[in-house]
Amino acid sequence: MRALLVLIFLALAGPVLAVQPSEMLDDPGLEARARSISEGLRCPVCRNESIDESNADIAHDLRVLVRERLVAGDTDEQVVNYIVDRYGDFVLLRPRFGGSTWALWLAAPALLLVGGGIAALFISRQRRGSGRGAGPGGEANLSEEERRRLEALLQDP
Repeated sequence: MRALLVLIFLALAGPVLAVQPSEMLDDPGLEARARSISEGLRCPVCRNESIDESNADIAHDLRVLVRERLVAGDTDEQVVNYIVDRYGDFVLLRPRFGGSTWALWLAAPALLLVGGGIAALFISRQRRGSGRGAGPGGEANLSEEERRRLEALLQDP
């Protein structure tokens, strides 16, 4: 049982070990900015994992590049733009609205509206009744003569 707990803790601690001590900056302010930026950048190899969590070589290179740009005096936005210019919008874990990503941002609300409209239409039809000429209880609205004819048809074998 202890071995299982140790394995679980080691597996959970894996992403914490991604940023190597040799990569860290001496200035705590710059290091905090670097960590903040790298948490928002996707590892191109690992897919939905930030470069801050990834152990891939390219993630290491990107972490070092982020820190180099910060030491050179770039703002956070300039660093992110520098990385995006080289790797594209794919490298952002939270893509920006515009350019090629507008369809991604608008597709979910559009599908939600369409689905809601279809559901509302379905519910309103169910409340009105399912058949043509059906009343509120799903019973046919027949005239007296039609009722008599129906009863006569149902009684005669």
